[in-house]
Amino acid sequence: MSRILPLFLHPLSKSHAQYFPLFHFLSRYHGSSSTRINGMLQSHMGLPNSRKIHHDHRKFCTATELATKRCVPCNSEDLRPMAEDLANGLMTKVPDWKLVNEGGKLKLSRSWKVKTFNKGLEFFHAIANVAETEGHHPDLHLVGWNNVTIDIWTHSVGGVTENDFILAAKIDNLDLAHLLRIKPSK
Repeated sequence: MSRILPLFLHPLSKSHAQYFPLFHFLSRYHGSSSTRINGMLQSHMGLPNSRKIHHDHRKFCTATELATKRCVPCNSEDLRPMAEDLANGLMTKVPDWKLVNEGGKLKLSRSWKVKTFNKGLEFFHAIANVAETEGHHPDLHLVGWNNVTIDIWTHSVGGVTENDFILAAKIDNLDLAHLLRIKPSK
């Protein structure tokens, strides 16, 4: 494929907006990793070496699309902490969550009030099932007898990644209203 790539890319202008459909096409239909595709684009078109381009491309998904994505393994070489401005751009997809900065580490955080202590444990069990399925595990806090808080961040990179937003969107899609003191508005 790398032999035909220069001929295919040559007529394109160097507007970064035009790279996004091409990047998507190459990664989806040719199975190349984003690192390899980024390297090809850099060498053949003078694309700057920037992780931001990948994040800008991905942030245009809807909340529903975010919830249908899968978390990537945290040991992936492509996984880097997201810059605060990029994370703020994704916050509209998970509006009930807050982006917090704790000691220079960005995290997603959300709190609920559950009906009883046991309902809090049921709540955690529902979250744990999603977390296990995704292979991405949040910090769970049950304070007092009914205050539940979840913090999501990618421990291995020391900040937030798209995985965190995917997990938050999946948690938002769970039917947990029967466990809560105050019904969420939707």
